[in-house]
Amino acid sequence: MRLRLLPAGLLLLAVCAPAFAADTAAAPWWSWPLALFAVSFALGIVAVLAGVGGGVLFVPMIAGFFPFHLDFVRGAGLLLALSGSLAAAPALLRAGMANLRLAMPFALVGSVTSIVGALVGLALPTAIVQTALGAIILAIAALMWRSKRSEYPEVAKSDRLSELLGLRGVFHDPATGRTAEWRVHRSPAGLAAFAGIGFLAGMFGLGAGWANVPVLNLLLGVPLKVSVATSGLMLSIIDTSAAWVYVHRGAVLPMITVPSIVGVMLGAGIGARLLRIVRAAVIRRFVIALLAAAGLRALMKGLGVWP
Repeated sequence: MRLRLLPAGLLLLAVCAPAFAADTAAAPWWSWPLALFAVSFALGIVAVLAGVGGGVLFVPMIAGFFPFHLDFVRGAGLLLALSGSLAAAPALLRAGMANLRLAMPFALVGSVTSIVGALVGLALPTAIVQTALGAIILAIAALMWRSKRSEYPEVAKSDRLSELLGLRGVFHDPATGRTAEWRVHRSPAGLAAFAGIGFLAGMFGLGAGWANVPVLNLLLGVPLKVSVATSGLMLSIIDTSAAWVYVHRGAVLPMITVPSIVGVMLGAGIGARLLRIVRAAVIRRFVIALLAAAGLRALMKGLGVWP
């Protein structure tokens, strides 16, 4: 029964936590960091259970339901996604799951476009960025709803670019005992896709985990676990470039960033423990519903329908 009530409890926390401080004139200043920590803690749990990056949940939720300027929320979202990926990347590399040779060319393209995206996002009026954020989040929710994954995609032949870059490897899955040799195809299309992913990550502060895995797995033909692990490594490269722009422009506010990162990291630890006993399909549907609600709220806020 408790497990069934988990999604409802997390949704209640995410919606009600900022509500107690709705009157900014009457509420003490420390109420907002506490509310932010509570919501970030819940989002950290959900992000691990659903297999998505915290930034894609954090930015639309905080931008939609908290009275913080969108620039500060985007800066915090990038640092939040960056901290999680930096914590996980060394272990993934040591375990042989993340592939550095695979990550570097696509992450390099994404890091360059993420800088461009960050500059464009900070230059545009907030209302336009808020409206675009709502549309992007709704699109991500639809993509998650319809997306499929393949454990071991079949790639008959590599393309010339992937052969030149040596994008191939051997992956041993300790869970199944299976050893699979993998190679990459459609690498030019992959470079174009990661250019777009990096631009969106920098512009909206979403991180890029929501799109990295489908592109690596379904477009390029990389095994699912290698895609997930390499995606975490790529986040640490792509988000660092965009985050520096926000830091340089003064769009990183410690009062927002610190409780958010601490809350998400602690929540992620709880989520990792719950992962074995909570049904992933239920959490995934809950996250899609949460993204749809946050995206709709951001869209209406940007259009001035629900300020």
